[in-house]
Amino acid sequence: MPALPSTAAPLYERVRRVIPPIEWPAFAGDIEATLALKRERNAVILAHNYQTPEIFHCVADIVGDSLALARKAMSVEADIIVLAGVHFMAETAKLLNPGKTVLIPDLGAGCSLADSITASDVRLMRQRHPGVPIVTYVNTSAAVKAESDICCTSGNALAIVESLGVPKVIMLPDEYLARNIAAQTKVEIIAWKGHCEVHERFSAADIRELRDAHPGVTVLAHPECPPEVVAEADFAGSTAAMSDYVGRHKPARVVLMTECSMSDNVAVEHPDVDFVRPCNLCPHMKRITLANIRVALKENRHIVTIDPGVADRARRAVERMLTI
Repeated sequence: MPALPSTAAPLYERVRRVIPPIEWPAFAGDIEATLALKRERNAVILAHNYQTPEIFHCVADIVGDSLALARKAMSVEADIIVLAGVHFMAETAKLLNPGKTVLIPDLGAGCSLADSITASDVRLMRQRHPGVPIVTYVNTSAAVKAESDICCTSGNALAIVESLGVPKVIMLPDEYLARNIAAQTKVEIIAWKGHCEVHERFSAADIRELRDAHPGVTVLAHPECPPEVVAEADFAGSTAAMSDYVGRHKPARVVLMTECSMSDNVAVEHPDVDFVRPCNLCPHMKRITLANIRVALKENRHIVTIDPGVADRARRAVERMLTI
């Protein structure tokens, strides 16, 4: 392998199981430059679990699922936050850090769930179901959050729903997450018809085929998957919960029914576990690259802004979630 820049070279040992040696030189220069730019600009990089390993393990300062990123963003002391994830996550970071500069490397990094509902849709739901609290998944725009009573993530959705102490809630916008939570509680849940384009493609038949091909495999599913997929799985939980499951139970062979990069990132931490990888790529997450993270830091692009009136109301919904 060619000689590598001094800062990047030791990092390869961490990711060598998931990044072939022939690919590493293509990343090393951007890693070196990004690490230097972070120091120069007093910046941190927040990376979601679906980011590729060269981002997740080599340049990110804070990693995790959307709940972890939301919580940790509140204690960031840097001047600049680069969100390696999709746009609603960058908006959430800005909501919780209004005095800081928040950058997203590609404005096209969207989300099918966020696109499935608008603020006017939420207002209409409130009119149709007066007095029913609205619980909104963080996978939504700030404008949608602003119309909500409280936010949730896949990791805390059940706790949020039950914390309200009411017999009925509206849960937006992921239909499958709402149905999977409804199966765990006596609270009646009114759902929206939004879906994640990654998780909706998994099927129960996929799991049965995996079990036939890999006897004894442990199947973990994200709760954005259809309920029949969750029913076929051995465990269902957020990306953080899936990672924790692997760490606690150390299955000999495991499959994560979620976005592709999740398996790579968890595999780095658990070299003794065999990961089967029938995954679906998120085209939006994959718009974030080392190269455009480097450009974001160098050129201050793209700055995330939120209308102050919207931000104040959306912040209340997020902060209320964080107190639960």
